[in-house]
Amino acid sequence: MHYLEPNQDYRDSTLREDTELSVEELKADAEKHYDDCYNDYLFAWCNKENLALHYGYWDETTKSHHQALINKNQVLYDLAGISVADHVLDAGCGIGGSSIWMAKQHGNQMTAITISKQQTEHAAQHAKRQGVADKTDFQVADFCATPFADESFDVIWGLESVCHALNKGDFLKEAFRLLRPGGRIVVCDGFITRREFNDDEWEDIVSCLNGWAVPNLCSQDEFKQLLADNQFSHISYTDITAETLPSADYMYKVATRLKPVQLLTQWLGLRSKAQTANFKVGIAQHRLFTDKLVEYGIFTATKA
Repeated sequence: MHYLEPNQDYRDSTLREDTELSVEELKADAEKHYDDCYNDYLFAWCNKENLALHYGYWDETTKSHHQALINKNQVLYDLAGISVADHVLDAGCGIGGSSIWMAKQHGNQMTAITISKQQTEHAAQHAKRQGVADKTDFQVADFCATPFADESFDVIWGLESVCHALNKGDFLKEAFRLLRPGGRIVVCDGFITRREFNDDEWEDIVSCLNGWAVPNLCSQDEFKQLLADNQFSHISYTDITAETLPSADYMYKVATRLKPVQLLTQWLGLRSKAQTANFKVGIAQHRLFTDKLVEYGIFTATKA
């Protein structure tokens, strides 16, 4: 049996020579992963309007993958009770999708951070194209150790980004410092349902960690306790696994359809290790959902 413990890096040596990396090396590993896969995401998952590196939210009115990706932003916005006057920190902003959406749809002033300089450049270009360059500020920073002053923000937004922290508590400690009194945090992510896995399950777990440059996953109960340990109050969890499953199905179908192309280009040496790992996760993630190895949900909490 295999055990997925907190605060450890469980990615294997598929993507690198040495499995024992420092925190800085882990960040560089994740940065390279997303830089390598930028065009893959635009081709196979998102588009230049939604710029979404996250699962969608499917309700009874959802008609398309694009709409589901946009829906997710609105669901988090509503659950966190965000208003136009709130200054929001998008912690782990990717290529700017959520920040640009909030600035464009609601007029929020956005500060957004990522560890990838290339992502900040892409995001700034997209923000300019969508007419919200004056409301968005994209910076290179580690969301566990930011350069911002205490009590700088009204809302900390973490959409499928907090999973990248080696120690999720480090992120929450920094988020608490950055929030003004009464400020809110909203975190949307996948959470493991147990710690012990057989060989077959472990193979898919590690494929997902490799494919998304994620060192480990929390359980829902563990993350809730970390919020409490870091002095957050009014902690609430919304399970949206059912609303996420159609996106997991969509990703699986896309990966299956592209498999012949992946195998050919990989054989020709045209795919990087990160791109190959990113392809494999499209298939592996489906098993994590269907076998209920993970759940998917949204946490909100307040700085009293």
